[in-house]
Amino acid sequence: MSNKTQQLLEIDRQRVFHASTHLKQYAAGELSGRIISSGSGIRITDSEGIELIDGFAGLYCVNIGYGRTEMADAIYDQAKELAYYHTYVGHTNEALVKLSDRIIKMAPQGMSKVYYGMSGSDANETQLKLVWYYNNARGLPEKKKIISRDRGYHGSSIASGSMTGLPLFHAHFDLPLERIKHTMAPYYYRREDESMSELEFSQYCADQLEAMILAEGPETVAAMIAEPVLGTGGIVPPPEGYWQAIRKVLDKYDVLLIADEVVCGFGRLGSDFGSLHYDMKPDLITVAKGLTSAYQPLSGVIVGERVWSVLEDGTDQWGAIGHGYTYSGHPMGAAAANCNLDIIEREGLVQNAADVGAYLQQRMAETFKDHPLVGDTRGVGLLHALEFSSDKLRREHFDVNLKVGPQIAAACLEQGLIARAMPHGDILGFAPPLIANRNDIDTIVDKAHQAVNKVMDNLVTSKQWQPK
Repeated sequence: MSNKTQQLLEIDRQRVFHASTHLKQYAAGELSGRIISSGSGIRITDSEGIELIDGFAGLYCVNIGYGRTEMADAIYDQAKELAYYHTYVGHTNEALVKLSDRIIKMAPQGMSKVYYGMSGSDANETQLKLVWYYNNARGLPEKKKIISRDRGYHGSSIASGSMTGLPLFHAHFDLPLERIKHTMAPYYYRREDESMSELEFSQYCADQLEAMILAEGPETVAAMIAEPVLGTGGIVPPPEGYWQAIRKVLDKYDVLLIADEVVCGFGRLGSDFGSLHYDMKPDLITVAKGLTSAYQPLSGVIVGERVWSVLEDGTDQWGAIGHGYTYSGHPMGAAAANCNLDIIEREGLVQNAADVGAYLQQRMAETFKDHPLVGDTRGVGLLHALEFSSDKLRREHFDVNLKVGPQIAAACLEQGLIARAMPHGDILGFAPPLIANRNDIDTIVDKAHQAVNKVMDNLVTSKQWQPK
């Protein structure tokens, strides 16, 4: 390691609070660090000149790939013209007007307005406030509970962290909030009754949701928030018929649907939105990551006409709505988003995600379906997960102390591939940039195969596991 890298990492250990990091180990130098210096296409390079294929697009977000000078130019041009002005009391900017119009035209039918923030977490905080305001304006002050799902991910702030259904984000933070409830995940691979078909399991999930609404009292349940495809919870596509069954229950009890499209929106599934891909018919939509491909921080809450008309009535009754962020509708974020969407449209990246995504699913299935270490291989579009099992016929978990998923992620890194060890399970996730081609997919799958085989050989040699 060069002296410059060592010096920078030492300062970093002393001064930077890193997300999702063992704080003491990192500060003490027991956990390695890496300085990312540059990126191009689907690859990044660190300060030591090591090049890595980013098989996870940052955090599912660098959809157009790294090193886009066109994006840098758009941000620079906007900064020269207008770097910032707020959007309170009717102030706006040209980039924001154009962006909002194109988002509404892309979104599912019935969407009306877009409110902007900086991250998916703050956007889901906004969603919660809007839902509560909505029911206050309707004269339903008790209708405030939000139903999320186990293994769902909706952020890590107080309300969004509560809506997240992963214990890692609750433990020791006094979460979740009391008004947030969690129903079962549509995790067909982990179903208890193996005899269930996908349609039967989907109906079972809907029945469990209905039972929760009835137990809580329909007059107290305001909304359900859900990702079209579970992301950080294990990259779990919904089983057949799931969203149709869920929608019937929500409609029956006057419960809004918030589609969290932070991962799925703007092409990841091979569709403009996951809501369209699965015909979810949401009332509210959360977007972020793919909106700017992470070249600038920007999130959005897309408000449907049903909710918007009530919000208008509320301000007639109570005056200007009391919600706002300093950086809402930031012109540089809007400029980046417009340029990003231009690239997606011009290069046909949504269709590329569908075509190359189908190839990714095919190659993963061919390579890993019968692998002794792999219990499940699943995905949609340019999202995929491998779930590892100590006994694939019985779908048994490995001993958590073996850390099989993290071991395989580390072995991928040795092969020059970034894949993500997902929390709460031995699951390896893939979400390459939408610019990936078939040759890129071949390289990603081959490197992952080598990594899985290496860890399997180590487990067998050390007598920690034997194929069954």
